[in-house]
Amino acid sequence: MMTSKTTLRGLIGAMALLACSASFAQAAAGGGSGEGGWPDRPAPSEAQRAEFFAKMKAHMAKRQAEIHDKLKLSSAQESTWKAFIEAVTPNSLPTPPDRKGWEGLNAPARLEKMLERMKEHQAKLQAHLSALKSLYAVLNPEQQKIMDESLHQIMHERMRGRMHGRMYERGGPGF
Repeated sequence: MMTSKTTLRGLIGAMALLACSASFAQAAAGGGSGEGGWPDRPAPSEAQRAEFFAKMKAHMAKRQAEIHDKLKLSSAQESTWKAFIEAVTPNSLPTPPDRKGWEGLNAPARLEKMLERMKEHQAKLQAHLSALKSLYAVLNPEQQKIMDESLHQIMHERMRGRMHGRMYERGGPGF
């Protein structure tokens, strides 16, 4: 038998899921007054996107070199490292979704488009995972520990930057 606490938790969870999916669908469809889905924020130009991509690639190369140096790879491990780096480094600027194409779509059609993009992202992550597993197979336990710590730090920094950056773009928590 369900308790009132369990029922309340379920209701709160369902409301949160509904609110998130509605706001996600609105943002994906270009909701807000800015073209990029953010109020008062225009979509970046091709030059701005290219500049960001160049900075991102330079930052990634620097981080990859730092990890490479920490790992102290043997000559036998170098080819697997290079294959890993090739698999996880983007070759081209990602194409943003066509915001104009989302206008007039109903909610199921928008969710189908979001699902398509998620499947593309999942395929990229699967390629990254395969490359990482191949690399781990040739690393010794100490090198694996270094890789674990390095990747954890990178992911933590990315999430912190995303969450704090977006939060304060909107005026702080709750705005």
